[in-house]
Amino acid sequence: MDRTNYELKNKGLHLVKADKENFWPLIDLRVAKDQEGFVASNAISLAQAYDTLADSKFVQAFGIWDGATPVGFAMIGHNSEEYEEMADVYRHSYCLWRFMIDQRYQKRGYGRDALKLLLDYIRSFPDGEEALWSTSWEPENEVAAKLYHDFGFIENGEKDGDEIVAVLKL
Repeated sequence: MDRTNYELKNKGLHLVKADKENFWPLIDLRVAKDQEGFVASNAISLAQAYDTLADSKFVQAFGIWDGATPVGFAMIGHNSEEYEEMADVYRHSYCLWRFMIDQRYQKRGYGRDALKLLLDYIRSFPDGEEALWSTSWEPENEVAAKLYHDFGFIENGEKDGDEIVAVLKL
């Protein structure tokens, strides 16, 4: 997939930085029941974002909106965490820390479109320049694996706990 010239399927899709004015609609977004083990709730993600910011580390949480309708949530980190099972690539890449599309809006191209918007944001290097964008997913999450592979992420052989780690060159 040519991520540089990719044209959005959903023309009204845009990212909105999460803040006190819009966090309630983001907290209400949910993945399908069979996906709940693959991603933390948006409430937990927003709490982690707050904690990361309180430690003066970079994180940016976004609502993914189609016009005035929230359809998803994403969170980007950069040198934001340090823990025992952490993949080494997280120390020198932007990391797609969280990504979800609400169950009501899945299978409409929002995931691919949102990844393009997030890529554009990351390429603005909001916390300094890096060569890679990283992410991870549970091995059982075949939908996420396909989306990330189709978008150009390549597995780098690392693990984040049990999760598969992949990178995209910026």
